[in-house]
Amino acid sequence: MDHIKITKELDRNRLVFKDLLSALSKEMYTFKPSPEKWCILEVVCHLYDEEREDFRLRTRQVLKNPEKTLPSFDPLTWVNERNYLEQDYELMLSNFLKEREKSIIWLEKLENPDWKNSYVHPKLGAMSAAIFLANWLAHDYLHLRQITKLKYDYVQAMTNENLTYAGTWI
Repeated sequence: MDHIKITKELDRNRLVFKDLLSALSKEMYTFKPSPEKWCILEVVCHLYDEEREDFRLRTRQVLKNPEKTLPSFDPLTWVNERNYLEQDYELMLSNFLKEREKSIIWLEKLENPDWKNSYVHPKLGAMSAAIFLANWLAHDYLHLRQITKLKYDYVQAMTNENLTYAGTWI
């Protein structure tokens, strides 16, 4: 695993998220294609929380103290517990981007990290720091796809036009 390349991609994604999520109307960032789906505001709040309380925290802990039990978390309950829909969109986007920047600075400053350090998860088994880092990047891509799909669905709902000329959503 090339942690330098993954770190560069995480940094590049910071810019992708910034461009993809900036200057959205409230109508767009609160749009839900159905009640059980997340809107872009909820995704941004989730990204912010995951950056601080999941990926960076867990990667750091597995690198430093792999034998220590990782703190539990439940990102699906955070949506309601932390009132994601009531948050200020611009502030949450700014907070997420700042946290990502902190993550990149931390990752770039690591000296000789042992990416093989592993935490033994009670359900998933051995999880190395490399696994957490790779999943951090994969998590970005899942949410970039989700945000793009929400924007596509928003165009469909707002225009009520046939979008098959654009191509089919896979």
